[in-house]
Amino acid sequence: MERYPLLNIDKLKKHYQVRSKVGRKSILRAVDGVSFEILKGETLGLVGESGCGKTTLGRTILRLAEPDSGSIIYDGEDITGINMRPYRAKMQIIFQDPSGSLDPRTRIRDIIAEGIKVNKSGFSKTERTDRVLSLLESVGLTPDSAYRYPHEFSGGQQQRIGIARALAVEPEFIVCDEPVSSLDVSYQSQIVNLLKDMQEKLKLTYLFISHDLSVVRHISDRIGVMYLGKLVEFGMSEEVIHNPAHQYSKALLEAIPVPDPKIGRAKEHKLLEETADFGIPDKGCRYCHQCEYAMPACFEDEPELSEVSPDHFCACHLYA
Repeated sequence: MERYPLLNIDKLKKHYQVRSKVGRKSILRAVDGVSFEILKGETLGLVGESGCGKTTLGRTILRLAEPDSGSIIYDGEDITGINMRPYRAKMQIIFQDPSGSLDPRTRIRDIIAEGIKVNKSGFSKTERTDRVLSLLESVGLTPDSAYRYPHEFSGGQQQRIGIARALAVEPEFIVCDEPVSSLDVSYQSQIVNLLKDMQEKLKLTYLFISHDLSVVRHISDRIGVMYLGKLVEFGMSEEVIHNPAHQYSKALLEAIPVPDPKIGRAKEHKLLEETADFGIPDKGCRYCHQCEYAMPACFEDEPELSEVSPDHFCACHLYA
């Protein structure tokens, strides 16, 4: 399959006005000037701690949250400010919490068929039912599942239903918003393998959002590392995993649990203890107060992504 940019994000911003506990107003820069592209047929993994803006970015790309500025180019068309109805079938999302995203009072058949009704008006009732049963089979569930309710399924099975719902309208691009984080470890690999199988079979393109690099490395062609609303590193999956350039990327990698607790680590990197307060400095690098290599320029000028090796980019003054 020819690889060309299916999605191009340029300087995308999404800010929120928030109040502190004492009532003081401030601006939460959830997504702050993010730019990247996703090639057709690839999986881009987006990683970072909880609260760094990953989910907001995914929802903004789908226009479930409206961007404040920047542009979203999908398959050559600027969709930043247009009516998204023609694109809803092409761009879908798999949610983090499967139980919370499924209507508990609706049968699985109707949950999956809802998107088909809206976007595939030419389908008859029989065709919709056949499509639902086929989708259930493709995600590893039995046909009788169509007549049951969400609470009758395990978390892993509910996520399979969520995947079937996303696939029902024959999308091209899917945002996978931490699709395995709420599942037991035994189910996580099954869902990741299912997503990979569906991608190969249906020629899908994924934005795979996760805080877990050990999961992302197994499904992603390229990886973007996000920190406090900014993309701080971007490159091929193996390059980012084995040769991380940004100190924050190294910290994330060192936070991955190892099977043998006796294995020593050469260095310990300090992660933010409280990312939820988003203490973003007014100027300079956002990681400067945690970085052991911080220099005067880090506190004054915000670094831009620069190429540190072929197709490997890092926002750090060490590489400027």
